Amino acid sequence: MSKERWNAVDRYVTELLVKPDPDLKAALRDSVKAGLPPINVSPPQGKLLHMLARMQGARKILEVGTLGGYSTIWMGSALAPGGKLLSLEVDRAHAEVARKNIARAGLSKAVEVRLGNALETMPKLVSEGVGPFDLIFIDADKPSNPKYFAWAVKLSRKGTVIIVDNVVRDGAVVDARSRDESVQGVRKLNEVMAAEKKVIATTIQTVGIKGYDGFAMALVVAD
Repeated sequence: MSKERWNAVDRYVTELLVKPDPDLKAALRDSVKAGLPPINVSPPQGKLLHMLARMQGARKILEVGTLGGYSTIWMGSALAPGGKLLSLEVDRAHAEVARKNIARAGLSKAVEVRLGNALETMPKLVSEGVGPFDLIFIDADKPSNPKYFAWAVKLSRKGTVIIVDNVVRDGAVVDARSRDESVQGVRKLNEVMAAEKKVIATTIQTVGIKGYDGFAMALVVAD
């Protein structure tokens, strides 16, 4: 099946099931204008994150990797009343774009974009007792995925859902000899998830306008 068909199905699903939102559309537009890489989740994936947050009744969400705030807005709009979303971003320019997009969506009071290396910020969150979070979405540099996931578990409770994006890599994840650091980061992530007794986990392959990739999803089943 061709990528053209994958894209057509994504467009069909988006037009039929993903309600147009001017704030989300503007977030994508302004991210492109600012020169951010077009690596945000697709509209159906964004709605999936939104639905998962609502299924969780999420009051506290952690996002690792803000980019322009597109996925942030999807999840932030699903927060339970009084809920908070904390998004971690290492790039100052990305954070500035995201904050403007989040403000336009009316989510500034519920969403905080914190600048800094997440591998430095996440340990601080643990020591500060900021967690546990109900939903954690990891979509940042792939070589660091194993460490992000380990800290995510520390910031979780029984029932927390942890989602990691871009874990299939056009199928390259099966290549143990790959020299791609992102592929090796995902493979190590899978090993960490498999060994972590506090979670049950799986990976779902996806196709569409983001190409051939997938999500890993872990459910924390023990404190």
